[in-house]
Amino acid sequence: MKKTISSSLEFSAKARVLSCLGPAGVLLTVLGLWEFMVWWRQIPAYLLPGPLEILAAGFGSRKELLQATFLTSLSAAAGLLASTIIGTLTAFAFAQSSQIRSALYPYAVLLQTVPIVAIAPIIVVSLGRGFFSISLIACIISLFPVITNTTTGLLQIERNLLDLFRLHHATWWQVLFKLRLPSSLPYLITGIRIASGSAIVGAIVGEFFVGSGQPGLGAMIQRKRESMALPELYAAVIAATLLGTIVFAAISLAGEKILRRYFGMSLSGAVRQPA
Repeated sequence: MKKTISSSLEFSAKARVLSCLGPAGVLLTVLGLWEFMVWWRQIPAYLLPGPLEILAAGFGSRKELLQATFLTSLSAAAGLLASTIIGTLTAFAFAQSSQIRSALYPYAVLLQTVPIVAIAPIIVVSLGRGFFSISLIACIISLFPVITNTTTGLLQIERNLLDLFRLHHATWWQVLFKLRLPSSLPYLITGIRIASGSAIVGAIVGEFFVGSGQPGLGAMIQRKRESMALPELYAAVIAATLLGTIVFAAISLAGEKILRRYFGMSLSGAVRQPA
C-alpha cells in the first residue's frame, strides 16, 4: 500500500515537471532568439534592449522595483478583497430573487463594458490621488468576474437536493449556508482567480492617472517611459507580469487545497460552465 502511494506521488511529481518543460523551453527559445537578434542587428537599447540588458537594469533598480511591486500589490489586494465581498453579497441577492437579478444584472455588465481608462480619471479627480482611489479602480475592474461566477454557482443546484431540503422543511438560511454556499465555492474561487489579474491591471491603470510622482509599478512605468529608459521600463513591465502570475498561481493553489481538504474535489472538476 505504501509502495503504491509513493509510486503515485512520484508519478504526479514527474508529470508536473514534464508539464513545465514545454513552456520553459518556449520561453528560453524566445529569449535566446531575442538576444541574438539584438546582437546581430546591433539594435540600440533605446529602441529595443536585449533580455540580458533588461535583467541587468532590473537588478540595478531592484530596490525601486521591489518597493513599487509591493505598493501595487497592496492596492490590488485591497481592491480584490473589496470586490470579493461586494461581489459575493451581490451574487447572494441575485440568486435569491429573479426580479433583483433582472433589474441589476445589466449594471454589473456595464462595469465590464465601460473602459477602465474612462472611469479612472473621474475617480482620481473626484476622490484624490491616493491609495483609496487606486484600490477603488482595482475593485471596479475586478468586480464582474466575482459576481457572474458566484451567481452561476448559487443557481446551479441539483433539483433533487433542493427538494430534499424542502422535504425536511429547511429554512432559507439553511438552504443558503448548507447547500447553495458550499456548492458555489468552486465558482467563487474561480471568480476570485480571474479577478486577481484584473485587480492588478486596475491598480496599475490607477497609478498611471495618479501621476508619475507616486510610488507603484504604474507610476514607475510612466516615469521610465517619459525618460526613455527602456531597459528599466521593460523590467517594470516584467515585474508587473510576474506579480500577476504569482498571485494567480497562489489563489489557484489555495483554492485547490481548500476544495480537496474540505470537499474532496478539484477546482477544474468542480466548475462546470453552463452550456
